[in-house]
This record gives sequence, C-alpha cells and structure tokens, in this order.
Amino acid sequence: MAGNMTAQAGDVRIEQLWIPDSLEGEDAADFIAAVEVGRKVRMATWGTDDLAYAPQEKLLEMADPYERQVILVAKVDGRIVGTVDIALPLADNTELAEFTLDILPDFQGHGVGRQLLEAAEHFARDEGRPIILIDTNPLNSREVEFARLTGYTLQHIEQFSACTLPLDSQLVADLQAEAEEANAGRYRLHHWTDRCPDRWLEAVALLENRAGDGGVPEQEEDALVFDGELLRETEDVAIAQGRRTVVTAVEEIASGTLVGLTTISVLGLRPDVVFQDDTVVLAEHRGNKLGLLIKLANMERLSEQFPDARVLYTWNAPENRYLLTVNQKLGFTTAGVTGLWQKELPDLRPSTS
Repeated sequence: MAGNMTAQAGDVRIEQLWIPDSLEGEDAADFIAAVEVGRKVRMATWGTDDLAYAPQEKLLEMADPYERQVILVAKVDGRIVGTVDIALPLADNTELAEFTLDILPDFQGHGVGRQLLEAAEHFARDEGRPIILIDTNPLNSREVEFARLTGYTLQHIEQFSACTLPLDSQLVADLQAEAEEANAGRYRLHHWTDRCPDRWLEAVALLENRAGDGGVPEQEEDALVFDGELLRETEDVAIAQGRRTVVTAVEEIASGTLVGLTTISVLGLRPDVVFQDDTVVLAEHRGNKLGLLIKLANMERLSEQFPDARVLYTWNAPENRYLLTVNQKLGFTTAGVTGLWQKELPDLRPSTS
C-alpha cells in the first residue's frame, strides 16, 4: 500500500497523507490538520500539548535521513479524525516499523483506530517490516485494551517525568556541594552546544556506544553504532531540524578520558519545552555522583543559554533506579507512564527449514 494508497470502509476513508514542501501552499491543509489531531489527542490525554508537534517541527522531522516516515489518515466526511505515523528506520533495526496512532476522542470506539492500524500493518508488510512497535499512553487506558485485542504484546513500560525550570538556587548549591564532595576533585566538566569539540569527538562516540553495556543510559531506545563521522552527521541533522543541543561531559582527570555525558534538546520553535536525551555514566565510575554532577551542571547551562525554557521532560525505564534517584533529587516528578507493545506479522520471516 504505497504511493497514492487509498482504502474505503463504511464512512471512513483511509489515505496516505501528502507531505507538502512547505506550510504556505493550499496543499499543506491536510498536513496541518493531521498534526493538529496529534495535538488534540495529547491535550485530552495529558492536559497539555507540551508533547505535541507543531506543524513546522513535524515537517522538518519528515526529512530525517535515518528514518523514513509515512502518515496514514482516516477521514470522515472529508475531515481528518485519526492518523498513524509509520516510522521506518533506515540505518539499523530495518526489520522494524514503529507506529504512533492518534484518534480524536469523539471518534474513539467506533472502529476508526482498527481500520487505520490494519492499513498501517498492510503498509509495513509491503515494506518487508515484520516487527511492529506501538506506544500506548497512559498505561491504564482504552489504548491498552485496544493493543491487546489487536494482537500486540507489552514489551516494556517507561516512566516519564517533568521538572520545572529554572532550578531553585539553594537546591543547586546544596546538590553541587553533595556531588563535589563525592567525586573529591577527581573529575573535570566540559560543556558545548550543538557541536562536539574535535578533541572529544571519538571519545563521545565511544561513550554513546557504551550506553547499552553498563553505561546506565537515560534513554533506552535502540541506537546507532557511532563513530566520529556519524556523530557529526547526527549533529547536522539536529541543526537542520532546528534543534539546539546542550551537552555536559565529565573527564576523569587521572586518565584524561571522558566517562560520562548528558544532553538536552531544545526545539527551535518551542524553546519553552525541552527534552532530556542521553545521560550516560560508565558503570565503573558510579558511586561518585557523576550523574547528579553532570545533569545539574547541564540544566544550569540550559537555563543560562535558553532562559525561556520552563519545563524539562525525561523518560526512564522503572528499573533504572540510578537515574530515577538522580532525577528525584533534581526535582523531577512523574508525569505519566507509557507502554511499548510489539507484534510480529506472519509470513514475513524467512523460513529456517
């Protein structure tokens, strides 16, 4: 179901969304309406649109060189009432298709979501993607029952938390003293925005690659295997999408090696809402409160550089007690819990017989 794919069932029409070159022309109306569906769903779910895309942000993201995105929409009487965003990783995990399904509250429970999901699964099958991932949020919702009924199995849950910015000055002073006492002057901080200094390029790539093997990552999504060249490419992509990146890394003075880093992303069009990306501290350097040290320093730098930032969001697996404890000290509070569900489409796996 590629190209100008359409399907009709009852009074619901499923179409592949046209992606415009800009938001200025008449051909952008459906794209803007589709993004608005996502915003309304998040408003209804969380009481805020902090986690929703603005149309220009979504348009920029569609050009990501590491991920092909296709959007299917459900129309009733010509109005877009539901969307499914299909993300197809291109650089790794090429057996996956990741779905984000949004149905306006007034149209939930009427089969719209099921028709959209079936169309998305057909698309994934045609693209040779046998494994489907889909989020539900919140965890105890109609979406959970829908995922179960459509054959998906819960893989893991994530807790997301929010912290109001800027941090209280007394809290900052107290936590700085606590962290500095623990590391006893054995470490040195380094800071940069958007682009890693050449001297640390390969060290940061190595650190990112260690995140999954005892490095205690904050974000747990499957990641690319980094080298310096790829790291530069991902920086270029972020800049092209209008994102700013605030980074603090920590060096062990005795060895001259980087042993941890933390990154915050600032959206170009919404500098008031910012997002915690990777936090990595190598396991052999835990116990020195380096996670607290680098996150505190990075949040302070963020507020200096981007004073409009009012809230920072982060996602963690519930079993990641190390970073959950750090976040709690910094003032993060639980904002919600989401589930990641998986389904394997039949007849796509190669035969082993």
